[in-house]
Amino acid sequence: MRYFLCAAFLFFTISLFPQQPEKKFPEAYFGSYKGDLLIKGAQIERTISMEFHMKATDSIGKYQYQLVYIVDGKRQERNYNLITKDALKGEYTIDENNGIILSARQFDNRLYSFFEVQGSLIFTLEEFYDNYMIFEVIASNKKEKVESVGAEEDNPEVFAYPVTVSQRAKLIKQ
Repeated sequence: MRYFLCAAFLFFTISLFPQQPEKKFPEAYFGSYKGDLLIKGAQIERTISMEFHMKATDSIGKYQYQLVYIVDGKRQERNYNLITKDALKGEYTIDENNGIILSARQFDNRLYSFFEVQGSLIFTLEEFYDNYMIFEVIASNKKEKVESVGAEEDNPEVFAYPVTVSQRAKLIKQ
């Protein structure tokens, strides 16, 4: 009986709090974000200024998606487009406007992408909140692959790719 009362109390208490409305991606996170990007690797640790901008366009399902790196006082702008493939499934593409198109997947307030370029595996994450976002890039060199196999006969081969570079920024919404 005590467990029933505890469960009933917990259910009643939770039901008193209003549910947060689900935010619509990407519209809920439109805006400009600014901050510092910390780049770390075995031989490097550097901080540069960074901006991220996401805005509507005239086309339905197509959004301006801009990364700006400020290195030695010079702006390096990367003007991309985020394109909706299937919003219900969280499927998007990032069009770099040079023939390169990356697939991206949205879950809740996060946008993920994973791709290979010039022998490196790259994982990206943009995580959006009301007043800021987290931007993260993780890279691994495919040539540094480490192979292992478990001691049991039915263990699969496992390939590990040590992280060579980490880039992370907390960008404040302007």
